[in-house]
This record gives sequence, structure tokens and C-alpha cells, in this order.
Amino acid sequence: MAALPKLEAVRVAIVGLGYVGLPLAVYMARHFPVLGFDIDAGRIAELARGHDRTREATDEEFTAAKPNIRFSATEADLSSCNVFIVTVPTPIDISRRPDLTALEKASATVGRAIKPGGLVIYESTVYPGATEEVCIPVIEKFSGLSFNRDFFAGYSPERINPGDHKHRLPSILKITSGSTHDAANLVDAIYSKVITAGTHKASSIRVAEAAKVIENIQRDVNIALINELAMLFKQMGLETREVLAAAGTKWNFHGYQPGLVGGHCIGVDPYYLTHKAQSLGFHTEMILAGRRINDGMAAYVAQDLIKTMLKRRLRVEEARVLVLGFTFKENVPDTRNTKIADLVRELSDYVAKVEVFDPLADAGEAMHEYGIAISNSLPAGPFDAAVLAVRHDAIAELCREGLGGLLRSGGVIYDIKGLVPAGESHARL
Repeated sequence: MAALPKLEAVRVAIVGLGYVGLPLAVYMARHFPVLGFDIDAGRIAELARGHDRTREATDEEFTAAKPNIRFSATEADLSSCNVFIVTVPTPIDISRRPDLTALEKASATVGRAIKPGGLVIYESTVYPGATEEVCIPVIEKFSGLSFNRDFFAGYSPERINPGDHKHRLPSILKITSGSTHDAANLVDAIYSKVITAGTHKASSIRVAEAAKVIENIQRDVNIALINELAMLFKQMGLETREVLAAAGTKWNFHGYQPGLVGGHCIGVDPYYLTHKAQSLGFHTEMILAGRRINDGMAAYVAQDLIKTMLKRRLRVEEARVLVLGFTFKENVPDTRNTKIADLVRELSDYVAKVEVFDPLADAGEAMHEYGIAISNSLPAGPFDAAVLAVRHDAIAELCREGLGGLLRSGGVIYDIKGLVPAGESHARL
């Protein structure tokens, strides 16, 4: 059996330098030699200049990493590494099935580079069993090596919270696991050097995979409950956020808020577990019920806005509507799986023109991925309605200054994010 590297001899390759991989690379570089690898040569060029378009790595973090990190899009450079950490996206396809294409390609890349004694650690969110059932056979195929004899594996699910500059990588407790006792110990030792909050060593890779996927399922189901309550309270003439504030005075009440559930985690991860469940003949009910509610919220908001406009005698078919915000969450440029795209499409079926303002989102990416034109500067009014869709700091400041100048007389403010007092909006979620 090949020997794993000693901790002091670890040379790390981070495969995939997005929202997860880059913060991991800059913090790993404080303790180990690190190669940051990505197939996007443009991304590598910008990182080499110390610029991060995702805004997940600060100037201070880059500076601290510089002596020990290099970036490359050249696969041959991976051959100098003995620990490979894979942090590529795991989205769903148009039919809401797991799309493991990037994970399989990354595994092939690792397979061509890994040598006897090498260790590969996956951070990408998957269903329980995927690492050993899908990824490892790919590495074996491209490396010619045997699993748990010539090379070893681990799984340590990412817990990055995009846009959160308070809870940084070292301060978020990390789950670790390995394919053998020694591999698990090495995986845990590597992350223990970086994670000051501590680690939790799971008994197996499958346990770690399952733990990750249910973290976001729990949040998804709870948000779905609050969304359903918000729709009910609206019919009852109750202000949802007032109800939640009152209920929140009990010490064990969980503080979820209604809204659109997008992004690359909460709106995606449940489908990974339900896919696995279906392959076993197990039919998940609560998980998919939560998904149906949350997937339908964009259509609900669009229809609720149209009803509000009709009640105010606005000519809907001639209306201009401004949507403020396009990314999937506040203060990040990430538009992956944003439900604002669904909202824009729904509104476009009813009104003459929908315009989108987002100071952070990449306009080219929005057009390429969704076919939706957005502007990084505020369009000129007047509009018949404004939808407060994302709580960016810039949009919150705009709300504090007042939206009256954007709206024509009788115009509607629809507040999804609780950005203005209830009395200043005409409808809200």
C-alpha cells in the first residue's frame, strides 16, 4: 500500500477557484504550498493580478497568501502536488437532475496528475455515495491507480457563505472524513491547520456527504413553510413580518423570512438527495413539497404585483416595471440560479417593459445565462411599479433616500425584502 504524505510534506492543489475554492486557496497558503488551478485562463490572469471578481477574497487575504501560492490553468503544473482539493460547482440540469459534469471532468484532471500516495478531497456538494460511486472510478480510470491502495480520498463539505465578511473560512467549523483511518486523520490534520473553529471528523465519507446536503434542505423546507404562511397571512390581511417579529420573542422560534430561494445551494441541494432517494425507490414528500412552494414563489410575486397594479387602476399592458436587484442574494455578484430571472420572465408576460437594475451583477453573464438585459446604473423613471428584490447595500441606501422620484403618480412599490416600512410599500411578501 502506498504511503500518504506526512503533514509537513503536503503540497495542495485547489481545483476550481470560484466562491469556494479561492478562499480555501488563500487560507491554505498560510500553512502549505498551494497551486490554485482553474480551466478558465481569464480567471487565472485576474487572480495573478490580485483581483477577485467574486469579492470573496480580500486584499489582506491575498497579501497573506502571496508567498506560498501560485495560480495556473496549465494541467501539467498539478503534477507537483500530492493533495488535491476539488471545489467545482455541482448544479442541476433543466430537468432538476444532478449535473455532475464539472465534477467528473475535475476528477479526470486529478486522475491524470495524481501519483501513488496521493490524496483527493472533495468539497463540492453531492448526494451520499457520489464521491466513491462517481468520482473515484474516474480517477482510477485516468490514473491507472487503485483506490485505497495507491491513492486515497476524503470529503469535507464547503460551508462558505458568499458575501459574508464576518464569518470567514477559519471561523466556520469544518466536517472532515476519509476513505481509510489514516486518510481521515490526514484530511482532519490538514483542515485543522486552517480552521480555528475546529473540525468534526465524520465516521465515513457518506456521512459527511449526507450531513452537507441536509444542511440546506433544512433551510429550504423552513423557508417554504414561511413562504406558505406569508401567502396565507396576505389573504388574512396580516403583515407577515409583524407576525414573525412577535413569534420571534419566544426563545426557540427560528427566524426565517419569506422570499425567493435561489443560488447554488438551497435551491439546488435538495434535488441531489431526492435523486438518490428515487434511485432507491424512496419517495421524498416533505423535501419536494418545500421545493414546489419555493420554486413557485417568483410566479406568485409577479401575479400579486399585477393584482395590486390592477386594483390601483394602472394600465398593466402599458406599464414599465423596475426590478431592483438580480443576484441570488445581497452584496454578491453571483447570479447562479437566481429566481429574479423567473420573476422578470413572469412579469414580462403581463407588462410592456421590465427593466432590471443591479449594481453588482455582471450584465454580460445575465444576458448569456438568462437572456435578460440588466443595467449596473439606475435607469431613469418614471416607472409604474418598482420591485425591491435584493437587499444590496446600494439598493437599501436608495430606499432610505426615497423611491418617489422613480415612480409615476399612483405607482406601486412591491417589497420582497422588507427594505421599506410597511406603510411605504403597496404590497410586500
